[in-house]
Amino acid sequence: MSARSHATIDALEHLVAGVATATLALVALLGLVMIALLCLAGVGLLLAPATLGVLHAAADRERGRLTRWGPELIGPEPPPRELRAALASPTVRREVGWAACHATAGLVLGVIGMTLPFGAVVGLTFPLWWWVLPDQGGIVIGLWTLSAQGLPDTLGVGATGMLWVVLCLLLAPGLARLQAWPGRRLLPAAPGTDLALRVAHLTATRAAALDAHAAELRRIERSLHDGTQNRLVAVTVLLGALRRAMTRDPATAEEILDRAQGAAEQALAELRAVVRTILPPVLENRSLADALTGLAAACPIPCTVTADLPGRCAVSVEATAYFVAAEALTNIARHSRAAHATVTVHRDEDRLRLRVTDDGHGGADERAGSGLCGIRRRAEAHDGTFTLTSPPGGPTVLTVSLPCGA
Repeated sequence: MSARSHATIDALEHLVAGVATATLALVALLGLVMIALLCLAGVGLLLAPATLGVLHAAADRERGRLTRWGPELIGPEPPPRELRAALASPTVRREVGWAACHATAGLVLGVIGMTLPFGAVVGLTFPLWWWVLPDQGGIVIGLWTLSAQGLPDTLGVGATGMLWVVLCLLLAPGLARLQAWPGRRLLPAAPGTDLALRVAHLTATRAAALDAHAAELRRIERSLHDGTQNRLVAVTVLLGALRRAMTRDPATAEEILDRAQGAAEQALAELRAVVRTILPPVLENRSLADALTGLAAACPIPCTVTADLPGRCAVSVEATAYFVAAEALTNIARHSRAAHATVTVHRDEDRLRLRVTDDGHGGADERAGSGLCGIRRRAEAHDGTFTLTSPPGGPTVLTVSLPCGA
């Protein structure tokens, strides 16, 4: 799939998500207007803090949406609880301005963006179902009026589907950027507080990275102690038994030698497995796409890999993406009861985007463990983002975005 197609699909996804946040902004905006009218009548002040809270929650949703699609958007501190201080807060004023823009222009742009693929689907499939319409002579589609013998006209309507596809490829990314512009302009923290918030965020992610590093060292130590070390002890014991058997009972020496060789081979295999969990050699020798293909081949359930990587990223970024995919596929095999999984990775300007999808029963919860917290720590340690969508019944979609330079 080309970069243009990826950009269009991402743009449509965020336009749809933008419609959701625009609806929340519209609700909050209408609530503020209603409160203003009620205040004129002497009531309504009690509802103002709750409405401002809804507005801030909608703005936080928009910040999260914009962060998933581009550079991270760090929000300000929550507005003051006291009404007078909240009304005087620059954050509240900026969020009200964003709500006014996003609930109107953003909603319109999102609806237009959703209309483009809908028109393409209707146009491309119209020749397949036009004949089931009642009273075909009275049906008007765009510039065409269908007659009872209107197959040529119907094919003409179908041909417009390709025009809708072209319009979607050309317009959707621009519409998404235009929809996101008010949020990127109005929702970041004020310049005076941005640096402090950024430092606090990086401090938290650094602490998480150190915790993840310590946990990884403990895991490696356990693997070496409980696996490889025990195998080597067994080899030592068997070699001692072999030495004694050579003089006392030569008939059993060959059996002991076979057992010692087997234990040595198992120790070597376990040692190689531990080494691969530190840094897979395939990343050094080949590429991230090849490493993910190897993971998919070893996965117990059928797995498809789609990679669009024009160049190499930093070793640490590729290693993080590899381990995220490995952990995600392990979770799918153990917990999801899925019939198929898909791993998609592509580079979008200065970010590496990895998506793992399965058709299992869903219901994955980061708070329940299953390695999801570790995936989040790995992503945030690289100043990346992690999102998980897993409704009951599936599908489960895990998305990680990592900065990888220009």
